[in-house]
Parts: sequence; C-alpha cells; structure tokens
Amino acid sequence: MIGSFDALLTAPLRVVRAMRGASNRTLLVEAEGSGLAIYKPSSGEAPLWDYPPGTLHRREVAAYEMSRALGWPAVPATVLRDGPEGPGAVQGLVDAIAGEHFFTLREQRLPEFVAFALFDALINNGDRKSGHCLLGKDGVIWGIDHGVSLGVEPNLRTVIWEFAGEPIPADLAADLERVRAELHGDELGSRITRLLSAKETAAAVERAEALLEAGRLPEPGPARPFPWPLV
Repeated sequence: MIGSFDALLTAPLRVVRAMRGASNRTLLVEAEGSGLAIYKPSSGEAPLWDYPPGTLHRREVAAYEMSRALGWPAVPATVLRDGPEGPGAVQGLVDAIAGEHFFTLREQRLPEFVAFALFDALINNGDRKSGHCLLGKDGVIWGIDHGVSLGVEPNLRTVIWEFAGEPIPADLAADLERVRAELHGDELGSRITRLLSAKETAAAVERAEALLEAGRLPEPGPARPFPWPLV
C-alpha cells in the first residue's frame, strides 16, 4: 500500500494503466517516491439516476472519513485532489492476495464482517460486492469501492446479510454513538459536509440514530437487496 496519507495528497501522480472491468474510469497511478494508488477522476464517472452527477469520487472520500472516525472497517486512505485527469479520489493501493474476497473468507473470518455490515448500513452502501472485500498480505480485510453510497434514499445492497436482525455488538454501538455525535461537531462534521450535500449528511445522522434505536443490524428491504454482479 502507498506509504503515507500526505503522499496521497501531494505527490505528483503518473498514470500507469487503466484498470480493466471498472464501471467508471479507474486508473492505477504511481505517486512519485511513494508507491501505487488508485485514482478515480470525476470526469470518468458514468451518470447514475439516483446520485447527482460528478459526486461518486466525493462519496469514496466521505466513506473513508467515516471509517477512520469509527475505527472500522479497514478502508485504505482516500483523499480528494487534482490528478492527471482533473479532480478525483485517490486511494492507497491494497497489496492484496489474489482470489480472496468475502465469499472465500466467510467461513474462516465471518465475525470480522459484522463491522462491514454495520458500516454499510450506516453509509447506505448500494454496491457491497464480495470482491470489494480484499485480503491484504498484511492479513487485514480491506473494504474498497464506496462510490455508490451515502445517498439519501434507502439503497443498501450487499452480499453480507449473515448478521441481519442480530444485535449490534456493544463496542461497535459505542463507536457509532460517538461518531453520530461527532457528525454534529466542527471536525468530522465539517469534513463530511465539504464532501456531501446537507441532506446527505443529515441522512447519515438519521441512519446512525435509527441503527442505535433498533440496536440490531437491518434486515433486507423489499427492493433488490443484492448488488450485481455478486463478486
């Protein structure tokens, strides 16, 4: 993974190649003197009917800020900055073990995914594919690809429904309550409101409050609850 958060923000970026199979333009870049990263320019985002145009890269950054505030799940450092193709999100590259993802990790490491399930409910993740959970060579399970998240309308689509209806673990609930309060504060609240609309920020607070009041992980809704493709 790229060396430092500061390097993501400031190091000159050189495009190495485009990533195959991505629905939006996704580039592998080298940050001068610091290693590889993933760069998603706003100019390469495909329009979606349920998200304002040109905002997916901001959602990537906001999701990282939320995970950093919570302390879970592990999301690579992600920053908003200009790059070779204009403004976009730049994220540290996970040095991942090929072929490992949620479906292959589920049997041995399922308890670790409860944090992913709660995080996805909080950020209203509309695209938690199995392949968006990477096993790093450091042994950490990393979550990536959060551009389709943090919208106002309910849109939770995930492959991680194993915990549906189960009580939220006390330690995760405590973190969620702390972050709910911090979203009203100057530090986290300011960082998020610079990335999202006021309605989207308010919706995130409302989801946190609803999860805390219910005390349980959500059940699948009546709309399509799974992403496609699943991996």
